[in-house]
Amino acid sequence: MNKYSVPRYLYRITMKVLFVMLILAAASIRSVAQIKAAVAANMKFAFEDIKTAFSKKTGYEVISVYGSSGRLVSQIRNGAPFDLFISADTGFIDSICVSGLNAGKPEIYAFGKLVLWTVKSMDLSRGVSLLADSSIRTVAFGDMKLTVYGPAARDCLKKVDLWDNVKDKAVYASNISHVAQFIVNGSADIGFCAKSIVLSKEMNGRGKWIEIDSTMYNSLPQSAVILKHGEKNHSEITHALFDFLYSDDSRDILTSYGYKVP
Repeated sequence: MNKYSVPRYLYRITMKVLFVMLILAAASIRSVAQIKAAVAANMKFAFEDIKTAFSKKTGYEVISVYGSSGRLVSQIRNGAPFDLFISADTGFIDSICVSGLNAGKPEIYAFGKLVLWTVKSMDLSRGVSLLADSSIRTVAFGDMKLTVYGPAARDCLKKVDLWDNVKDKAVYASNISHVAQFIVNGSADIGFCAKSIVLSKEMNGRGKWIEIDSTMYNSLPQSAVILKHGEKNHSEITHALFDFLYSDDSRDILTSYGYKVP
């Protein structure tokens, strides 16, 4: 060994240090290449497929937090570090814009659909009229302030003069995923839910359901908007996910879950 050569043990140590540094650098890049999205509960199953397709296409990761749009709005106003808000309607999005927490204009990505769903033995061919039967003791609804599917179901029943007969049977869930839980576990005899939930792999084939005529309630446009946190901290990834939400790939996924796409 000449005086300029590096001892073999020092070489090994150096290579190990470099290897560890590369791993740490890769982990750092990986942690940066992800964003957090606040997503309405009715989109839970559809968005899981959307973000998987997005990650495969871009290599970016998406952390999704699901809940009622009303609760998510409250979290965003209280400083939760969300980059993108994918709402169940346009009203909650508008409230975010009024608060100045958005970084761009909202856009409608889909229209939700309402269903009546049960896992019990009932004649759903009678439609919503069966809810007046004394044999039905509990009917699940989404919260009237935090969700849009709850008010839509109430509007439907008011149109056929059934709300007064049903409101005392109502049990309310904080979001539409909890409505599904009430129905599936039997806490409610029947309930109004999102079509996207009953068409999911997790719920498909559990019980039976009928779609409510869309003329019986106000349309359910669902919007998304980039938030200031996303624009400031993860602009490239946030814009990429926002654009992907309106891509043909996402539209196909949304359609498969029963949504109408614009």
